[in-house]
Amino acid sequence: MSKTAAEQTPRMVSTLRSTWRQDEWVKPFFARYAHILALTLFLGLLAFIFAGALMFTSGYMISLAATLPLTVLALHLPSLFVRIFGLGKPILQYVERLASHDWVLRMTSELRRKLYETIERRSSALRSQRRLGEALGLLSEDIGHIQDLYLRTILPIVSAWLLYLVAIIALGFFTVPIACAMALMLGVALFVMPLVSVCVNGARLMRAKAITSKLYDDLSDNVLGVSDWVFSGRSDDYLGRYKDLQKEARRIDAAIKRHNRIRDVLLQILFGLCAVALLLWASTAFASQESASGLALSLASLGNENAPAYAANWIAAFVLCFFPLIEAFSPVPTAALGIVTHSNAIANLNEYSREDTQKRIIPSTTAVPAAGHDSVNDGPRPYDIRFENVTFSYPGTNRPVLRNLSLAIPHGSVVAVLGRSGTGKSTFASLLRGEGTPDSGRIFIGETDAGCQESSATLLVGVIQQNPHIFNQSLRENLLIGKGNATDDELWDALERVGLRPRAKQLPNGLDAVIDESGKSFSGGERHRIALARILLSKPAIVILDEPFAGLDPATEQALLETMLSTLEGSTVLLITHHLQGVSRADRVLFFENGGIAMDGSPAELEQSNERYRTLLAFDSGNVGPSSSHEAK
Repeated sequence: MSKTAAEQTPRMVSTLRSTWRQDEWVKPFFARYAHILALTLFLGLLAFIFAGALMFTSGYMISLAATLPLTVLALHLPSLFVRIFGLGKPILQYVERLASHDWVLRMTSELRRKLYETIERRSSALRSQRRLGEALGLLSEDIGHIQDLYLRTILPIVSAWLLYLVAIIALGFFTVPIACAMALMLGVALFVMPLVSVCVNGARLMRAKAITSKLYDDLSDNVLGVSDWVFSGRSDDYLGRYKDLQKEARRIDAAIKRHNRIRDVLLQILFGLCAVALLLWASTAFASQESASGLALSLASLGNENAPAYAANWIAAFVLCFFPLIEAFSPVPTAALGIVTHSNAIANLNEYSREDTQKRIIPSTTAVPAAGHDSVNDGPRPYDIRFENVTFSYPGTNRPVLRNLSLAIPHGSVVAVLGRSGTGKSTFASLLRGEGTPDSGRIFIGETDAGCQESSATLLVGVIQQNPHIFNQSLRENLLIGKGNATDDELWDALERVGLRPRAKQLPNGLDAVIDESGKSFSGGERHRIALARILLSKPAIVILDEPFAGLDPATEQALLETMLSTLEGSTVLLITHHLQGVSRADRVLFFENGGIAMDGSPAELEQSNERYRTLLAFDSGNVGPSSSHEAK
């Protein structure tokens, strides 16, 4: 072991121990399905025992038939055992793999769902604190590593260790010295070599994972900005960085493979020495009646006067039964190395859990309707919005975006939220959605704490963003995002309410028509209407319209605003916008500035009493020059 590897070993062991102790992802499944895990381990061990017994009885029967003239009756008992073990081994393997794969696939599905929910719940925070490549790495590689954790790491290692104990104990009944020697040699293969492999290749694997994560980051970054690379004429710079990372990844992979080849050769030599040692012992032990054990001789003779000749047949039996053990022991060093990658994946997931938990406030136990529940028309339930002395700043910054913000918005209000970029209006909406936790203060929807990323209050809030994403799936699947069990009648009704039913009827397959990537076959206004249809299906009590009209022409903007406000009547609507187009339709105007509210009132009240608001309104309609507006701001 190299000096560097030796220095890294204690640190690596400590890291692995800490990771598994803090694990919140895999251990719950292990505990929940402990009976299935025990069953699969038992079946796997039994399958290997049957494999060894099959070679044992086969070797004995073949040697017996070759050395002595026998009748069919004399071979009856050995052939019977050959059939039993030959049929039992594949049956046991099939049942074990069926149970283990079913459990693993179930676990993987649950982990992906849990991870997706964590990412969705913290989408705003992730955008500000994490790179997209990290999320892609979690969803693809890390979950994949955990999927292999049991099948390629835990099951092979534990099965080999159990089989090791069984083999040594069984051999000890015949000869203690040889059992001790085999325990020592096989112990090197099962314990020493895996440890060396982890110490030597563990750091390399971590470096390879870091490179892969960097490639994910660069890939997502450059796909999103591909036009900028091309137009700037610097696409070769990106390709150069990509090639350098690929070269480093190939170098690390070559070093790992070189170590594995050397390790595998040493393992084969070690297994060969074990086979030779077993052969020499069997040749000595069963060469004569005097040296053969009573048990072996009695089994060998089977009532025949040629007992010494029969005893010699045990040589082939003992030597051949060792070879199935090689199949069980060989994967252990590779499986042990997988602990590093699995632990790294679990550590990444744990980090997300810790971040989520640290930002969590225990929500109120007040009943909150589930997604899709008709919360608007379900009786006199309070969904008033209250901010109580809320202060918030983004991680890594010292300047609060919101400062001691306190306000109340009655349920059913239409509120226009105005202000320049960076004044807190989008942050206000994000906190209400649960995408962040206030540094201080409380946020309520009714009596339910909404300033919590896991609060069920977030199910009450729907969002239509500036550029709503339309998935490259059917129109039906895009609408079912709002309500997964919606009927066709509900889907057509939602399309009718947003004015898209005629357009949908023109599509080749109606609801089953596949929409182009990002909804390119639909206009900007139509994509917003699809997003609105999703909202109508989910029926939230509060709807946030986050700059929904950016990039739309005035006529489309006005028509879309009328559609949204009419279809969302009865819900609380928060219209976040930079300009005052359509603000007259609002019940109230909130103008954010310097982390607080500079103007608050109905459009009519502000127009009548607030000179600054009148100036902004005039400028927005084109009646005042830019300099006057700047002074007003």
